Amino acid sequence: MNLLGGLISLVILLFSAILHEVAHGFVAERLGDPTARLAGRITLNPKKHIDLYMSIFLPLLLIISGSPIIFGAAKPVPVDPFNLKEGRKDIALVSLVGPLTNIVIAIIASSLIKLITFASHDFLNSPVLSIIYLLLLQITRLNLLLAIFNLIPIPPLDGSKVFALILPDKEAAIYLSLSSIGFFIIFFLLLFPIGGFSLGSIVYNILIFAEKLLGI
Repeated sequence: MNLLGGLISLVILLFSAILHEVAHGFVAERLGDPTARLAGRITLNPKKHIDLYMSIFLPLLLIISGSPIIFGAAKPVPVDPFNLKEGRKDIALVSLVGPLTNIVIAIIASSLIKLITFASHDFLNSPVLSIIYLLLLQITRLNLLLAIFNLIPIPPLDGSKVFALILPDKEAAIYLSLSSIGFFIIFFLLLFPIGGFSLGSIVYNILIFAEKLLGI
């Protein structure tokens, strides 16, 4: 990936992660917690969401290294579970809406890809259409990756809050307490496959399957 392509991917990833976080805050407010709005986080202004390491350095490092998997995140929106009406159930709903937002974006982008290919069979010969096609393709892939990664049931990722919903209160609290070391666990599993288990391969295979489902 060239420098321009890398920067474009970084911008796409950043705004996709922002929409992910805004969705968290919006649904949390609907369920009774205005914390995100009071903190000024229900906005598309990048200054309110950028985390230097997770939004810039990590995805840039993955892009430069030529990694087949690109991942990043915006600063998590603040959510006060004590304001939510139904406790862990609402926390799970707030968590789930982030990845679902990325899936919806991917579906919209892939639908536009199909529209372009249907409307113009020789779209690759059109500089404008070919650029739009490539942008939409990257939007689809990066949003699918964001959704897949965030649904991994390792705290503090969104999937862990959904998984915790099926656990008893005590076990759920112990499980979610792993949030402080969760990213170390994730990076370890990505960098050092254990036996036949490779988190990176699983994510990549799910990505390929999801792309096939969307017909791209």
